[in-house]
Amino acid sequence: MYLLGLGLIFLVMKVSGLGPGASWAWWVVLLPFVLAAVWWAWADWSGFTKRKAMDKEDLRRQQRIQRSHEALGTPLKKRKR
Repeated sequence: MYLLGLGLIFLVMKVSGLGPGASWAWWVVLLPFVLAAVWWAWADWSGFTKRKAMDKEDLRRQQRIQRSHEALGTPLKKRKR
């Protein structure tokens, strides 16, 4: 997401003629968009996106379980692994 924001800033600078970005070559301005596409392709291919989503779900589940135990007043038992 940061790369898209950077790309948009570069694009606005190039099109409007503001700042140092006005004199840059177009490939420099468009490079963050290409890098964002490569990042997304790698993240989907490697499973990075899915792992992050699963970690977030696990954290929310653990927080929900802990809140339930606190509301009931029962101690939270550690699971043996």
